[in-house]
Amino acid sequence: MLRDRGSIKWVSMMLPEHVELLREYHENLDKVKKPVLDEQKYEEFNDMICEAMEENRPLQFAYYQKGEVSMLAGRVHYVDALKRELRIVSHTDETYVLKLDDIIEIEYDCHV
Repeated sequence: MLRDRGSIKWVSMMLPEHVELLREYHENLDKVKKPVLDEQKYEEFNDMICEAMEENRPLQFAYYQKGEVSMLAGRVHYVDALKRELRIVSHTDETYVLKLDDIIEIEYDCHV
């Protein structure tokens, strides 16, 4: 039975620098650019955060981090206006710090 080793068979003929560049290239293919938000969107975020803190409602945040969009759900514990950060307590009682500039979407968390 003939077993093909795929791209592994070519690695031995490549310089380590080329292998590293190819690896970086493939990693960068999955990255996305950070969306640019307008002032109206930030006002909407502010209203939702204030309302959620007042009613102790959980929110779900979509935020940009290192070329990827990640999700975080929890309650807003504290807003640090000077550092422009939110402190969020997740459902498992872990505290996360989320920068306001990294947030790209906020929704009410309906799963709780």
